[in-house]
Amino acid sequence: MKLFGAVYRSRLNMVLRGSDNKPLVSLPRLAVRDVLHATVRLASGFCQSLLNFFNMHILAMHGAHLPSFFRRIGTILESMLPGSCALCHGDSQHAICTTCSLQFFANIPVRCEICGRRMLHVHAKICGICLRTPPAFDATIVACDYAAPSDMLVQDLKFRSRLPLAQSFGQMLANAIQKQIIDTPDVIIPVPLSETRLAQRGFNQAGEIARSVSRHTNIPLQFQMCVRVRDTQPQARLPIGERRVNMRGAFAVQLNASVRNQHVLLVDDVMTTGHTLNELAACLKRHGAKRVTNAVFARTPEK
Repeated sequence: MKLFGAVYRSRLNMVLRGSDNKPLVSLPRLAVRDVLHATVRLASGFCQSLLNFFNMHILAMHGAHLPSFFRRIGTILESMLPGSCALCHGDSQHAICTTCSLQFFANIPVRCEICGRRMLHVHAKICGICLRTPPAFDATIVACDYAAPSDMLVQDLKFRSRLPLAQSFGQMLANAIQKQIIDTPDVIIPVPLSETRLAQRGFNQAGEIARSVSRHTNIPLQFQMCVRVRDTQPQARLPIGERRVNMRGAFAVQLNASVRNQHVLLVDDVMTTGHTLNELAACLKRHGAKRVTNAVFARTPEK
């Protein structure tokens, strides 16, 4: 319980402080939901950790429903609390209001079906890069470009723990998936974080987005199927030429998991060079996956 309290205070401190680690002068109403989501997520994870730690039949029988119970309570409280849009700060029950969604995310550019790069020609389907060097993955679904204001929103999710944004990201991705994918994936796998990075951040942003995608598409979500076996350097801090080497051998499929003959949907927040997703897709293909589709909220446009 002391550990749970310490982790919660740490996550709450991140929510209530800005990127410069100084207390915020004014706290938007969205932060109220951030605190709620942090509490509910930690309570749910704490109960699940107890079940895994004790591994007792009696505790499992009476405690198996506790994580879902806390999530249900969080949903009820969320509908009762005031909320505001992360962009316009107007009243909204969602992290991004309908008006802002239509203004900033309604435009759907032509993209390469494989890697998600923007295409200059309307009738083109696959870019020259993918034709010359096909990646390990088969398709990429993109909700928006990694540019203002989506870049700010992604930073808020990752470094300010604005968890309600993950729900909106996931809903946008789910809408894009339902429009663009004919062969429904068999399973959703979020890009895993290393244990060190997960402990530092307190959550996996790809996992939180994947929860929302799964909820809106009814595609099963698997957190434990793939793991990151090597603690790599953050891709954003490396030159473009070093990112492929940095990700080499970073992922593995769990021994008791099977992706043979399955269509896997990989979920991540941002795709830049695609080396992370390509390495994970290659790992899944080696274990028999028949198709791998990426679903990323934002794709960094080429300069």
